[in-house]
This record gives sequence, C-alpha cells and structure tokens, in this order.
Amino acid sequence: METSLSHCPLRILVAWSPADSSTDAIEMAAWLARTADVKIRCITTLLRPWPSTVIARLGSKYRKWLKKESERLQKTVHSELLRAGIKESQLSKHFSVLADGTNEATLLNQAAKDFKADLIVLSSGVATPRSRFRLVSTADSLYRSSSTTLGLAPLSPKLSKRGVTRINFGHISENDSPEGLYQAAQLAHSWKIPLRILSLSPSEFGESVISERLELPHELTMEWHENTLANLDRLSDKVHEHFPDVVIESDIGSGIGWAGAFDGVKWKKGDLLCLGATPQGTVERVLIGSHTAEILPHSKVPIIMFPYACHQETSQIHHIPAQENSGNSGNESATTI
Repeated sequence: METSLSHCPLRILVAWSPADSSTDAIEMAAWLARTADVKIRCITTLLRPWPSTVIARLGSKYRKWLKKESERLQKTVHSELLRAGIKESQLSKHFSVLADGTNEATLLNQAAKDFKADLIVLSSGVATPRSRFRLVSTADSLYRSSSTTLGLAPLSPKLSKRGVTRINFGHISENDSPEGLYQAAQLAHSWKIPLRILSLSPSEFGESVISERLELPHELTMEWHENTLANLDRLSDKVHEHFPDVVIESDIGSGIGWAGAFDGVKWKKGDLLCLGATPQGTVERVLIGSHTAEILPHSKVPIIMFPYACHQETSQIHHIPAQENSGNSGNESATTI
C-alpha cells in the first residue's frame, strides 16, 4: 500500500501568480520542503477570453510576447521561491511554467500530468479571516475532477519551522472510504511522524434547548461520545495492522457547525490535515455539496485532499521516476523556462 505523496522526491506543482495577493501556496510548498525530499515547479496561468482563432491570426507576434512574459515571470518566481526558504536543489529544471488557455482547472490538470506531479498546491487567493481557507471555483473543480492529490493553503498560516510534525486525518462520516485513512497513515509512516485520527462533528451535543432539567440530551451525548471513542479505537487498530511503527492518537472535535468542530480541537503549527474525497451525484453536488467541501473554510491548518480516483487506485500506485517534461494539449498552450 503506497500513496504518491510517499514518492521520493515528492513532485509538487505550485499554482501561483505575481498578481496573487499572497504567497501562501509557496509558503506551504516550502513547509513541505522542510519535511521531505521534493522537486518543485511553479505554474502561472494566463486566462484568455479570446478564442484560439484569434491566436492563430496573431501567430508569431503572440508567441514572442508570451516568451517575453515567461522570461520576466521566471525571475519573479525564482526570487519568491528562494525567499520562502526553498533551496536551488529543490527546484525542478524548468521551475517556472506559464500556461495560457481558457480554463484554469484544465491548465493545472495538464501541467500536473506534464510534470508527473504528486501534489498540486493552491492558495485561497481571496480575503478571508486569518488562517482560514475558502474554496474557490478552480480548487472546487480540481477537487471534483482531478486524479492528483490537492494541497490547500489557508490564508497566512502559521507554519512550524521544522516542517510537518503530525499528520491528522479527519474522519467525518461512517460512510468514509478507509483508503483516505490508510494513505494518511502511509504518509505518517514515510515521514516518521505521529498520526492523529480526528472524529469531526458539526453537531453540538449535550445542550438542552427545551429545559435544563431534561436529561435526555446528556444521555445521548454520553452514548455518542462512547460510540465515537470505540470507533476511533477500531480505526486505530486497523491502521496498526498495516503500520505498526506509527504512533497513533485520536481526538473528537464537536461543536456548533464545522467552525465549532474545528475549534473543539487543539492545533499545532506542524499539523497537516488529510481528508478523503467522496463521490456524489449531480443533484447532491448542486444542492448540498460534500462534507469535505463544507469543512474547508473552517480549517486552521494546511489541507491535503486525496481524490476519490486515488482511493480506487491505491493498490495500483507505483513510483514514477522524476522526469522533466512539458507539452501542449488541445487549445491550451504552455511555455516552460
């Protein structure tokens, strides 16, 4: 059982643009670089509203302009990567890529394939309360369609100088696939750090809204708490069967809404939260969304999201040798430096 994040080196594709209001995605990549052997490439997308027929008419003029922009971008990207503490040896040969097209998610997916990326790192890109992540359309699209693991950086996160010091897995529903937990455990095993299994619930148990003398809510709370602890013990035992060397702890986060659930758990600067994606039908996606998508705005720490496609293929994942490559797909073009 192996997750692509245990590859050595870990190939990280960082989505960032000089036009972004923050460098949170780069900071998260630098944080991971203090934890594991990595190769990092930065992808900057240029969305064009005009059709490909206009590009064809412009011909060489457009290509020359794009090349100049790529050369300017390379200097800026190099400066920001080094400023964040990323070493030259941790950069890929073509560490800066400018890709132009009409759909950002499509460009990022293609860039991830070209780079053989194990992880795509995105930042919030919007003004949100400090250290919280807001799922924007591009991240949402990648979350639902990409087969590459996603890394999501909250706004202005406080990160440990020692890198990742603990893996956290968010257990949200009884219907969660066990593959997400196993991949989180594999990561803890590879990085030789503890694993904490969290049971997160957006329901505040134990508060009677009818009468202070009503004991039923308290009884229900105690039963729920005992059942949850028993379930966490079972999950811990399953993980130990595969990874006996991993130090495992567990905790319960419960409160009013997902914000309360996250506030009910103590977080450290070295915490990385792992979540597993769950497939849904079209109606479910439109009307209610997934639990995973709902909790993202409330996370105080960086998040790793394992796509459902990876859950189905966990036993088939193999190491892919490092290889520098770039290419074009359809009407989407990319220039590498």
